[in-house]
Amino acid sequence: MTTVTAPGISTTASALRRLYFVRFAFAIVWAFVMFTTARHLGPLAMTLLVLYPLFDVAAAIVDARASRVTGSPALLYVNVAVSLLAAAGLAVAGASGIPAVLRVWGAWAVVAGLVQLLVAVSRRGMGGQWPMIISGGISVLAGGSFIAGASADNPVLTNAIGYAIPGAIFFLISAIRLGRAAKVN
Repeated sequence: MTTVTAPGISTTASALRRLYFVRFAFAIVWAFVMFTTARHLGPLAMTLLVLYPLFDVAAAIVDARASRVTGSPALLYVNVAVSLLAAAGLAVAGASGIPAVLRVWGAWAVVAGLVQLLVAVSRRGMGGQWPMIISGGISVLAGGSFIAGASADNPVLTNAIGYAIPGAIFFLISAIRLGRAAKVN
């Protein structure tokens, strides 16, 4: 059972819980729409690919604001910068084709996953962070596989869908687990 000792942690846990539910829903909807267009690197696929890290920017800003009470959100601002760079990089890489997109997506997944892992480890006392720790670690590994997969004979964008769905599930599990922390005062 999770023990929360400070009201600030309870408030942060409650805000993160809501955010994680939103992130779950976004990732599932994104994956579904991406699935319908991922065969080709057309305008819709590129829009979705750029939108994903931009959504991560917005989520990191919300997270940083909610986390001011319980600690320094500096790593979350690093994530904002990295995700903004990824969105711009993806927009540019789209002109070069799927391999370039996968390399940028992979680099972003590695760095954002590392940040997620470090943030979650720092929040262990809050409860509900083990799914985020695991998700961050998987993101680092998945990013490496995207970079490696970019050199395949026939690289595909559908791997990005396989990245979003497990991430969504980990956000859902963490949101549910944070419900306990949000209720304890």
